[in-house]
Amino acid sequence: MKNPYLPLPVRIKEVITATEDNSLKTFRLEFLHSEHAESFQFKPGQFAQISVPGAGEVPIGIASSPHEGPDLLFTISKAGVVTTKLHSMKAGDRLGVRGPLGHPYPLDQATGKNLVILAGGYAVTTLRSTMIWLLHPDNRSNYERITFIYGARTPGMLLYLEDIVQWEKSGQADIHLTVDNEAPGWERLVGFVPQIAQQVAPSPENSMALICGPPVMIKFTQPVLDNLGWKSEQIIMSLENRMKCGIGICGRCNVGPYYVCSDGPVFTKAELDVLPAEY
Repeated sequence: MKNPYLPLPVRIKEVITATEDNSLKTFRLEFLHSEHAESFQFKPGQFAQISVPGAGEVPIGIASSPHEGPDLLFTISKAGVVTTKLHSMKAGDRLGVRGPLGHPYPLDQATGKNLVILAGGYAVTTLRSTMIWLLHPDNRSNYERITFIYGARTPGMLLYLEDIVQWEKSGQADIHLTVDNEAPGWERLVGFVPQIAQQVAPSPENSMALICGPPVMIKFTQPVLDNLGWKSEQIIMSLENRMKCGIGICGRCNVGPYYVCSDGPVFTKAELDVLPAEY
């Protein structure tokens, strides 16, 4: 029987400083054993627990897509003991990975529909995985129009720009990149994600929206979608609050009847609407 607390050994293959303020780094991890790589079958929206020897464990959304091979990609903010230690590590250092954990985005339910993806800041990680999956030749024809709206404070804080530019050049998705304020050399959109969502005004007809971002972005994006006629059942959101064990045992991420780690982290807005405001 598989021990759910036992991490799989991995090696850091590459470390990339992802943002201009050095607060975010992207780690490419490779499994030490091929059987572990084969057994780690995940879908966009899931997360994993990354364990750092001597520091602890932290839940992080998987930024790579199953179509990109066995290596795993994680973009991690330097925000605590574990992530600070992670930011000091280099290629060749060893870590543990436990997962995949949680439920993925319900992309099967979106077959034949338009998809609107709204992302803010570094919460875009699992939505990068989603976009790579959606635009893969095996999947793209299963969906109608794909709209991707993504914003960050400054151009230097936008993640995965090379990928996003390629998505745009492919013509397979409508891309809307924005930053909070005017910046030298920036010729794209300026404004917060809710403002851009209002300008783009995605139709709710035969559509599903995936939203992941900071709470303030979500707070002000919801009314925009409400005014456009979106129903709560059409809006999918991903929570990351207070997860610890990752498998619904410790109870730290309990909200109402749910454990965010094992019942989520992906929920419909209709499910969240009836939860206590603590989430």
